[in-house]
Amino acid sequence: MRLETRKLLDKAFSGLGLISIAVMAIALLLILTPIVWRGSKAFIFKGTIEHRRVMLELFDRGNPEKFNQESADAAAARAPVYQMMEAFEAEMKAMDRKKRKEYKAPFREVENALEELLGPMPGQRTPVLLRQRYGQTRWDRALVKLHETLYSEEWDYSNADAMGVLVEKPRVDFFTGTELEPLFQYLEDYLPEMMQPKTTFYYQFITDKSKDSHIFGGIWPEVLGTIYLTIGAMIFAIPMGVIAAIYLCEYAKEGRIISFIRICISTLAGVPSIVFGLFGLAFFLNTIQVSDSKSVLAGSLTLSLLILPTIIRSSEEAILAVPRAYKEASLGLGASRWHTVLTVILPAAMPGILTGIVISMGRAAGETAPIIFTAAVSVGAPLKIWETLSQPTPALPWNIYNLCTEHEAVDEIRHVQYGMVFTLVAIVLLLNLAAILMRARISKKLRG
Repeated sequence: MRLETRKLLDKAFSGLGLISIAVMAIALLLILTPIVWRGSKAFIFKGTIEHRRVMLELFDRGNPEKFNQESADAAAARAPVYQMMEAFEAEMKAMDRKKRKEYKAPFREVENALEELLGPMPGQRTPVLLRQRYGQTRWDRALVKLHETLYSEEWDYSNADAMGVLVEKPRVDFFTGTELEPLFQYLEDYLPEMMQPKTTFYYQFITDKSKDSHIFGGIWPEVLGTIYLTIGAMIFAIPMGVIAAIYLCEYAKEGRIISFIRICISTLAGVPSIVFGLFGLAFFLNTIQVSDSKSVLAGSLTLSLLILPTIIRSSEEAILAVPRAYKEASLGLGASRWHTVLTVILPAAMPGILTGIVISMGRAAGETAPIIFTAAVSVGAPLKIWETLSQPTPALPWNIYNLCTEHEAVDEIRHVQYGMVFTLVAIVLLLNLAAILMRARISKKLRG
């Protein structure tokens, strides 16, 4: 090959490599930016007086004297709202039956919307559900509920050749000339005084338990469950994976059986994770019964099988990359094969082995399918270490899916969903960072 052609190809491959890196960086930025931006709103947001009420009553957190003052100011601002509601109810009683029936359903809609915005009306019996005892705890959601209070939604099907069109109509138009007419403008003008919004740094989102299916509180059981499952999977997978790699590289004689085993390992690395979940259910729970039902132990064992092929293959490559001279020098000095593997080959291969562990750790933390059948539940308390042998746990991957698809108030808890995603990404990055720093430290020691 001519020198000019070789230089041109080198430049072309270098350019393609830089373009690939740039494309990957842009893709990563596009993926992570909304996660970080919207996930951070679970921690930093404008909390209303209702949020501070929840913190004080459910978590015993806050300044009671300061809260009482703010609560009194909010109550004073809300008083005209309740007075207008009472005045309209009295007005309805004076109406004829037909007129009263006409106003009854729209007034009930306004009343329900106000209860979602501000909480229960004064004198009302305490609701059973926690979510019905408080108004909106976040200012952004309060603005959404205000809009729903001010406007009603109707579908316009007047055009027979097109789909229905959603039309918003101001509720004030329906109540014009009644005692309720001033209410809507008052809500629009004085909502900040009624809700007392204040910038809040809710770092306890990580450490608080959820209340009423994540309507209030944090995600500590999910975070702890994810850590348990990840660490448990690594405890089982790392020793088995490294030992298997040592056997295949240093002890096994090449032949059809070993080649077949390597093919099986490579095939297992590409098996869909849902298959491992079904295998874990059938083998660990139904056959050998490591626990009576779902448990962290069963989930960890299933995840360990999922990441085992990756650890074996990466450990093999790392061991084979160790210069043969290291092994020959050790054996020449009279060391046994096992002593050589333990004190010479493994330390030299450790950076490569840790690379495989880092990749496997991230996958174990983020997998959903294997733990659906073996370990994960939608709601649960934080587990003690000894309870992991027999109890299931909430986990971030499964609960993210569950909250996004099956929660009855999915729009109300978008901040929780993104907060969970943000936390999961952060946990994976922290675990990877810890492993990378460990790998760098070992590599530095090996270089002397």
